[in-house]
Amino acid sequence: MSPPSPRRARFTAAALRTPRRLLVLPASVLLGAALGAGYGVVKAPQYAATSYVIVVPGEKSDPAAALGFAQAYGRVATDIAVTGDAQVWAGVSAATLRASVQAATSPDAPMISITARSATPAKAVSMADGVARALVTNSTHVSGSTGVKVVQFSRATKPVAPVSPSAPLSALVGGCAGGLLGGLALLVRPQRAARTDARHSRQATATAAVPGPTAAQQQPQPEREAV
Repeated sequence: MSPPSPRRARFTAAALRTPRRLLVLPASVLLGAALGAGYGVVKAPQYAATSYVIVVPGEKSDPAAALGFAQAYGRVATDIAVTGDAQVWAGVSAATLRASVQAATSPDAPMISITARSATPAKAVSMADGVARALVTNSTHVSGSTGVKVVQFSRATKPVAPVSPSAPLSALVGGCAGGLLGGLALLVRPQRAARTDARHSRQATATAAVPGPTAAQQQPQPEREAV
């Protein structure tokens, strides 16, 4: 019985690999969904609270300057909070303030929003209000040179629901990510297989092109008689 040709062998190997390739995408989706759900269950929920302050010009300052100072205060809000008394008012460390508090400004109004995130609603409120209070205090100390001051516009309200994704949402995101990675893996593997098959085909062609020994070369030569 003659051995199978290289083309037939490659076809058989590809047929054996096809059922396994069909399982890659569902397995990737299930694995991603499981990891996402586990992350959503293990990770503590995060609550967000936002406090608002507004920059107002002094009696002898240009009203348009308030908008520029609002942008400046928004960029250094966490630094002012760390150097001020926000740590005491919020009851957290300076590193927690830097990592958990973000300040945003508006291009149209001299207003600053201060958003704090924490595992408990009360702590998120205390951090947001603490940073806002630190901005108000700092602006009062330097109002003589800046000509503006920061005023409390709205205190933070206690959040009633977390802003972090729930376990079902995390599972959905994880499943989508797993399906995407599985699809990319299926797209990459045929290219590698095609390159491997092409290399094997070239090797087989080169082997077939090498001429074998002729009949004259294979026939044993007669021994010479000794004189």
